This record gives sequence, C-alpha cells and structure tokens, in this order.
Amino acid sequence: MNSLLNKVTKKILLGEGFQNGPSAYFQSMQDLIGQVRPGSKKDSHRLGLVKENLSRLKSHFRKLEEKVTRLEEELKILQENVQGE
Repeated sequence: MNSLLNKVTKKILLGEGFQNGPSAYFQSMQDLIGQVRPGSKKDSHRLGLVKENLSRLKSHFRKLEEKVTRLEEELKILQENVQGE
C-alpha cells in the first residue's frame, strides 16, 4: 500500500493526473484486509473467506480484461477491413 501512496503522492506533486485502475483497488482492498486482526476464530474464518473471494474476483477480472483487449483488437482489424474495401 505504501508504494501506491508513494506513486499517488509523486503524481500529485508533479501535477500529473492520477487515475486508479481496478488493479489498484484490488491491491488496496488486499492490503486493508491484511491489516485486520480478527478477534475470534469465527472472524478469522470470515476474513479468510473474504481473502479467497477477493483473490477469485481479481483472477476473473484479469481474464475479463484480457478478453476485452482481444475483442478490441479483433474489432479494430474488422474496421480496417471494412475501410479498405
């Protein structure tokens, strides 16, 4: 999380725009969850489930991003073919 804060601070000081991408949000949530100290075994179990679900969401999101990128490339090729005709 410190590295993310350092990047944000640097961008602000340099006057550059900073936009958080989804991966930054996932990382922030993982960092915050990692800092939580459960008070009971029940809370510990719940926290473990949250970590597991977040990891799965991150994986699914990454796959969706790859699919969108591939589809955008295919669309670009199709548009180039239509323009070339």
